[in-house]
Amino acid sequence: MQVSARNALKGTVKNVVVGSVNTEVTIEVAPGVEVTAIITKSSAENLKLAEGKEVYAVIKSSDVIIAVD
Repeated sequence: MQVSARNALKGTVKNVVVGSVNTEVTIEVAPGVEVTAIITKSSAENLKLAEGKEVYAVIKSSDVIIAVD
């Protein structure tokens, strides 16, 4: 796999919640460290996502915003 995005985190699918339009996918990238993404239901089906499958969380962003109360 070759991707131009610089932030690609390899992990394992921990949970998949299928909705009517979108699917929520939680990926464990390190013990106790999770990333959750919302993708289209059809994309999740095309990727054959299921618990235990090895995947990459590819993050395309030039900014990270931090906020406090």
